[in-house]
Amino acid sequence: MVILVTGGAGFIGSHLCKKLLEQGNDVLCVDNFYTGNKNNILPLMKNKKFELIRHDITFPLYLEIDQIYNLACPASPIHYQRDPVQTLKTSIHGAINILGLAKRTKARIFQASTSEVYGDPEIHPQKESYWGKVNPIGPRACYDEGKRCAETLFFDYYRQYNLDVRIGRIFNTYGPNMHPDDGRVVSNFIVQALTDKYITIYGKGDQTRSFQYIDDLIEAIIKIMNSEKRLIGPMNLGNDQELTINDLATTILKLVKHSKSKIIYEPLPQDDPKQRKPDISLAKKELKWQPRTNLEEGLTKTIQYFKKIVSK
Repeated sequence: MVILVTGGAGFIGSHLCKKLLEQGNDVLCVDNFYTGNKNNILPLMKNKKFELIRHDITFPLYLEIDQIYNLACPASPIHYQRDPVQTLKTSIHGAINILGLAKRTKARIFQASTSEVYGDPEIHPQKESYWGKVNPIGPRACYDEGKRCAETLFFDYYRQYNLDVRIGRIFNTYGPNMHPDDGRVVSNFIVQALTDKYITIYGKGDQTRSFQYIDDLIEAIIKIMNSEKRLIGPMNLGNDQELTINDLATTILKLVKHSKSKIIYEPLPQDDPKQRKPDISLAKKELKWQPRTNLEEGLTKTIQYFKKIVSK
């Protein structure tokens, strides 16, 4: 097939492009490089089935394709808050343009949504039926509400045009190709530990997260897309093993070894969720999928990646 991956030079997108090429597909990678990194896709450039297109999906795109994975949007708070208007445009205008492309070509389309649609949840763990608790005017709203609106658009295109849409809500994911300065907790802690800087925990560190390794996520995304059963979703894609931020910090310090870093605590940012854990019952049932990579195994691979690109 000819498959379009928007945001294909980003962390998740680059891994997805690699896997789709391994499966023998022609892959069109679209990225405007706002947060994408050419180094992530350099190994793919030698493959004749891979094509890179520099483009911003807030403008229409005219291609002939069979499938679309819409991953374009900055995903870390530091990046999406830097230009909140553009973040909203990418989620909303971008979704309209990509859905229009899918409608014209009759392509199946996957939307990379996010656990952020649940906001600071009152229900734990979070099920897909939960509508969330999002501050619509807070500093994170450009991302949270943009992704929520994109889900609305996908469902409206399904209802109005019978478009073959698939929506996955992605929970905290980590692994190689993460940006060292993206501000997300796993990359922050690893870089700080490798460079002997203070490991900065916001709040008391008792807030919880559930982390999945990138390989597990890519497997789930492709399973959703290629399911002959029409899995519209939304479907939670994450690890249901929960741990505190304090536990994550101590685990990373143990795995880095010989780090001189000490843990310090700073105030918790506004609207930062206290708990985040997916209910993945639907994914287990429909995809016969669940994460297989344990935390220490995944963190060890991620630390090895950062050792190559970070120096003291």
